Amino acid sequence: MAAGALAALVARGESLAVAESLTGGLLAGALTAVPGASRVFRGSVTAYATELKAQVLGVDGALLAARGAVDGEVARQMADGVRRVLGADWGIATTGVAGPAPQDGQPVGTVFVAVQGPDGAGGVRRLALDGDRHRIRASSVRMAVELLLNELTENARAKDTEQHGGN
Repeated sequence: MAAGALAALVARGESLAVAESLTGGLLAGALTAVPGASRVFRGSVTAYATELKAQVLGVDGALLAARGAVDGEVARQMADGVRRVLGADWGIATTGVAGPAPQDGQPVGTVFVAVQGPDGAGGVRRLALDGDRHRIRASSVRMAVELLLNELTENARAKDTEQHGGN
C-alpha cells in the first residue's frame, strides 16, 4: 500500500511529509522502505512529547491543553503543520495511545490518523484498535497509509470529474 501511495504522488508530481507521535518513526520507515521514495518523501518529525506538537508543528496550545494530544483536530493540525514545516504538498500524521496505560482520558488503542493536502484536501480517521503496543502501532501505520492512498485517489477522481464533466 505504501508503494501505491508513493506512486500516486510521483504521478501527480507532489511531495509528502510525516508527523508522528505514537508510531515513533514507523510510518516514515514504512514509506522510505519503498525503493524510489526519495522522489516524493520530504522528511518527518517525530513529536512524541506533547509540547513539541505545538513548538515544532504549530498545533494550537490551547487545543492541546483542553483536549490533550489524542484528538482528531490535533492530528489534523499535525498533518497541516508538517506540510508547512517541511515544505510538502501532503502531510500525514498519527497520534494516539499504544499503551500500556490510558492517556489524556483515552483508552489504549484510541488513535487518530490525519492527511492534509493541497486546496483543503484531507481527512481525519478515529481508530479503536485492539492488541498489544506493537500491533496498535503497526495497525496505525497501515491505516494512515490507507487514508493517504484514499485521499489521493478520491482527490484525483474529483479533479477528473471536475475537468471532464463527471462521466
